[in-house]
Amino acid sequence: MLMNNETDVLICGAGPTGLTLALVLAQRGVSFRIIEKMEAPFHGSRGKGLQPRTLEIFEDLGILETIMATGAPYPPQREYQDDGSWHDSPTSEQRLPTPSEPYLTPWMVPQFLTEAAMRTRLGELGHQVEFGCGLIGLESQEQGVNARITGKCGEQVLRARYAVAADGGRSFVRNLLQIDFPGKTLGVRAVVADVSLQGSSRDVWHRFSGGTQERQIALCPLAGTDLFQLQAALAEDEEPDLSAEGLTSMVLERTGRADIPVVAVHWASAFQMHARLAQRYRVGRVLLAGDAAHVHPPTGGQGLNTSVQDAYNLAWKLAAVLAGADETLLDTYEEERRPIAESMLGLSTRLLEEAKRGEMRRGREVQQLDLGYPGSSLALETSVREHGPRAGDRAPDAPVATLPGTPLRLFDLFRGTHWTLIGFHVPLLHSLEAKGMQVHLFGPGGNLVDCDGHFHDAYGLQRGEWMLVRPDGYIGAIVAADHLESLKDYLQRVGVSLRGVDLVAPRKSGFD
Repeated sequence: MLMNNETDVLICGAGPTGLTLALVLAQRGVSFRIIEKMEAPFHGSRGKGLQPRTLEIFEDLGILETIMATGAPYPPQREYQDDGSWHDSPTSEQRLPTPSEPYLTPWMVPQFLTEAAMRTRLGELGHQVEFGCGLIGLESQEQGVNARITGKCGEQVLRARYAVAADGGRSFVRNLLQIDFPGKTLGVRAVVADVSLQGSSRDVWHRFSGGTQERQIALCPLAGTDLFQLQAALAEDEEPDLSAEGLTSMVLERTGRADIPVVAVHWASAFQMHARLAQRYRVGRVLLAGDAAHVHPPTGGQGLNTSVQDAYNLAWKLAAVLAGADETLLDTYEEERRPIAESMLGLSTRLLEEAKRGEMRRGREVQQLDLGYPGSSLALETSVREHGPRAGDRAPDAPVATLPGTPLRLFDLFRGTHWTLIGFHVPLLHSLEAKGMQVHLFGPGGNLVDCDGHFHDAYGLQRGEWMLVRPDGYIGAIVAADHLESLKDYLQRVGVSLRGVDLVAPRKSGFD
């Protein structure tokens, strides 16, 4: 039994990374504490763009309705020329949702409102962030970690079975563990500020190029607020005045317009852009996630979204290991997520170069729907497939129905903490029960109907094939009927407890 100073997981940092991790652990009944050295919640807009894959995750976490009600689509960009003329263009590709991809455009929500929605949901699950409580020491041992924390919580030693560093790009934990953080400084400085201003409409994202990078400035209306986000590149030796008067002068100098005064500054930051990736994501029972593991320029809106996916990947694996799965399952976290971060560094750096030239339109490459883990040791595939996603890919959505005709989405079936096993025209097994897994069947004797063919279009499963979907919405395995023993071995590896399972390869006459 855990004492007051004991917990399963210590989460250091309560930004989007730490909050995602906390929400998944809370759904699974894992004990944790989430501490944040700041005295109060972050109040800036910083990561304001939520990509489609993140919206799918937020649906699973139970906060999508709040997020959608709070935010709005990105407005079109209005590019002003030196002669005062302008032209409008869409910020991102305009695509309608499809049965397999229900969210296809980024959604603008200032980061402080995203975090507020996450904290509210965490409170509904019976947990809260401990603000003003910082980590000052960490000792990793064979069976757990001893963490020294101090602040509003008082100085104390906390014993945890695992600790996760979600404490940002200047991570105290990463430095304490002496994990190298190689990369480069990109030679680009910028200022971002949330401001109240006058004289600018809220129906477009105002962009003034100014001919050179150091004269660029943008004013983006922030959805869910009456604020604008001011973005401006800085010269290498420029020290900006971040007061309302100073930013008003910057706007005047770069736009030539005196009719856009900054009335108040609600948050502001001047920063240097970097591209860095931690040498490793784990030391014993301490793991890195989010900006503690990788930092890259904000172009393309990848930072917050990549960090949320880090936590979403790690959380179910932590919960499984704590419930008895082999600890080597945690090794797949770095195996799967570090290559993703490496590719995001390349993408965001390339987009930064485009932004320097005034090119800001974004396409599918930033939406994170095509990212997956096809080379992962958790990707099992025994069939030769000509159509549809592979093991390791994101599991698409699809409208289906129950036998009585009640409409459902596959995402409805995937939602929650369980694994999902789907059989397509498979022989009926004598028994198939597993703690932490739900089973659904298409075909004779099944419980689902592919009434409009959307499931088959999305997956292309062949008769007799089984598909296993992980708790984080990625395909873990696709196996043919004569490879069911490999499926059984897979489930045991990831900690799914099988009960009364008859996985004998069936005779051909069992097919319909």
